[in-house]
Amino acid sequence: MNHSQVELEPYEYSYYEYSDETEPTTSPKEVILPCDPTVDDTLFHICMLSISVVVVLILAVLTRKNKLCQGFTRGSSSVFSPVNFLDQTQNKGVVMAVFGLVFSKLAVLAIAPDPLPFSKDTPADIKEYMKIIAIFYYPLLFYPLLLCNTLQHKVGYVFGALLSFTHFIILLWQKVECSKTREIYKYYALLASLPQLACLAFLCVQFLFLLIKGSKTDEDLDSSYYSEYVKSLLKKRSPNGSSSSSDEPSLVERILEVPKSYIYIPDKVFRFPLKLAVSAFVAFLAIYHTALLLVVTVVPTLHIVRAGIDENIAFLLLGVGIVLSEDRMEVVQIVTFYTWLLEVCYLCAATLSCLVNLIMLMRSMILHRSNLKGLYKGDVYSIYNSQKTISPSKPGIVCWMGLAGYQAAIVSLGMAIQTIVFFICFLFLVFMIIVPVFYRRNVIVFEIAGQAWPAWLTLLLATALQHVVARFAFIKKEAGTRDLNNRESLFLLTYLLFLINTVVGLIVAIWRMVITALYNILHLGRIDISLLHRSAENYDPAYRYYTHSLKVEVSQSHPVMKAFCGLLLDLMVESGPAGRKMRDAEEACSSVIAGVQPSKVTGHRRIRSRWQLLYTLVNNPSLLGSRKHFQTLQTSDNVLNGTPNHDSQGSKTEATQAAAEAVEPTETPSTQEKTEGDP
Repeated sequence: MNHSQVELEPYEYSYYEYSDETEPTTSPKEVILPCDPTVDDTLFHICMLSISVVVVLILAVLTRKNKLCQGFTRGSSSVFSPVNFLDQTQNKGVVMAVFGLVFSKLAVLAIAPDPLPFSKDTPADIKEYMKIIAIFYYPLLFYPLLLCNTLQHKVGYVFGALLSFTHFIILLWQKVECSKTREIYKYYALLASLPQLACLAFLCVQFLFLLIKGSKTDEDLDSSYYSEYVKSLLKKRSPNGSSSSSDEPSLVERILEVPKSYIYIPDKVFRFPLKLAVSAFVAFLAIYHTALLLVVTVVPTLHIVRAGIDENIAFLLLGVGIVLSEDRMEVVQIVTFYTWLLEVCYLCAATLSCLVNLIMLMRSMILHRSNLKGLYKGDVYSIYNSQKTISPSKPGIVCWMGLAGYQAAIVSLGMAIQTIVFFICFLFLVFMIIVPVFYRRNVIVFEIAGQAWPAWLTLLLATALQHVVARFAFIKKEAGTRDLNNRESLFLLTYLLFLINTVVGLIVAIWRMVITALYNILHLGRIDISLLHRSAENYDPAYRYYTHSLKVEVSQSHPVMKAFCGLLLDLMVESGPAGRKMRDAEEACSSVIAGVQPSKVTGHRRIRSRWQLLYTLVNNPSLLGSRKHFQTLQTSDNVLNGTPNHDSQGSKTEATQAAAEAVEPTETPSTQEKTEGDP
């Protein structure tokens, strides 16, 4: 007690003696006053909401008028269907931008002082209710932007350009006038609005481009994408492909394959479904907003702590038994340096988490494409681990609707957990290894490892011994085969190394836990792979959402099925007045070459094409429910993909009759002509 008093008295004396003469080292805290922009947010939203309602009504009238004039339309564009999520041929940029705009608006609701722009200084007791209302308000506010793009009308492009320019100019004006706010960080509102400004700027440019150039994309079934996809499937592979694939790749090629497997390169034929494209873009924005929130909540606080460190920190550390130095100024420098290291470790952890999630996002896009191509070809077992029907279901519809939201939420939570784990790892690396080695003090880890070096050397030698003798003493090669050799020595060595292998097994168990935890943490933000075992992946909710959504996507937007439907609609159009003109021209040509019978080659091709058409119809899962006698013959839901009930007489009769109808007209052309002429 006396010793502590002797140490404290000189310091207290010098502190009170020089406290009036020295200036404080910390700068005064910046006071940010409330900022009211020139364009009031409440008045702006009231006006924009009213204008949006008027725009929707005008577009509804125009859409109804176009449908009445055209009579028959292939598309399903309507004010109640602003986005065709099952259309793989439409322009995805506008839809992705609107979804990104809505998500960026909703991403700041958790910490916003006023969730709704119509009320200021929201009381704390009703703030949660306001957040719930805001979740439904902002999608309705930007709803006309989607509508103006989907209807593919000049008036819609004009309204879309006006709305997007108005939103962009007012938001930019407000952020320039009030760049600093009193939220968790003075520039947080400005940084959080950058994705909104980018999405609105893209919408402005895109609507102007559509207004000037017009839409270059056809409606879903009118597009040539599906026919090109079918042609790519039916295209013959070059004979050199098999020989080149059999050659073993070199070491450089195998090394380059690793980074290539994490870089998404667009395919010339395959197009991403709109739902998965929106999910990927929203996940990218979720990475940005989560990283921004993680940085602005911690780094400014560390700046304040480091700026407030003075000589009193020496007494605080002395109270817990930590003596860094006898000189108090040196203690201040050491603690300041350690605080700076904390900030560096945290920023490195946040940066590494961002990079990991971006890499995993690109890897997910590659796997999405691979899974869709596999399901298009009928490879169901590789994804679902069992043979299932690819058809919509109640849980599948729910999962398909919420896929983008699930992806964004899982990425955000996974990134937060990854940042914490990476921060702990960086702290251990810096404070337990790098700093002790650099200053040659407090090398606790190396002292423990140095004391246990005989045990580590023994384990290493025992493991190396087993690998060496297994390679050279216990395996014999005869006539190209392998078998065990020196069995007596093998049994003896197995008994003698039993305890050593027990200790090695303990280390392997710990390493297994580390590897499993690290793998799950790295892949926590991905929903396209399961974090559980293959037999238990159904208990992984995120992966279950993903697989169920793929069922809906594949069953409703299969490129081959849509190509077939497009051909059927073309036949329907040909049966009208234009089709009659085409048939008259064909009859005029056939009258010139009257009496000429079709060649056998043409007949064989026709028979083959009709049998292929019959096979496609029988195995089409989308037509299974509308097949004859389906309701009475099918008694179980566990029916294979597009497989009819072969035990029933009705299915046999139906298939036989369809086959007879497919072959009979080609064999008797005269009968076909009579049949076509009958009413």
